[in-house]
Amino acid sequence: MNDIDSAPIPQGELSLQTVAMPRDTNASGDIFGGWLLSQMDMAGAITAADVAGGRVATVAIEGMAFLTPVHVGAVVTCYSDVLEIGRSSVRIVVEVWINSKHDGEPIKVTEGEFVYVAIDEKGRTRTINR
Repeated sequence: MNDIDSAPIPQGELSLQTVAMPRDTNASGDIFGGWLLSQMDMAGAITAADVAGGRVATVAIEGMAFLTPVHVGAVVTCYSDVLEIGRSSVRIVVEVWINSKHDGEPIKVTEGEFVYVAIDEKGRTRTINR
């Protein structure tokens, strides 16, 4: 847990990093929320596949809130933290951070909980071997 007097820091492991490009903007010129959500889903899926030892599918996204807009050119960094591993599912919180355009300080953009289920080569649920 972060000390209340210290600067906020990401929780979890670095799982994806990309640059927000002009083609990813909404009508207001900010990065489109759907694009950001897809990056989060990919980041969580990378972690879930590692935990599950193979293919996974997204089955739920819970509790998401955008805290600040993302500007074009921002380096978008996703951190994933495994919250729970079930018989065939993995629940992961994904945080998104950027660096301030003005002073380079880290800024938390959003977080959300993603649930993935392990699936076999035929697309059926399978048990996660731990």
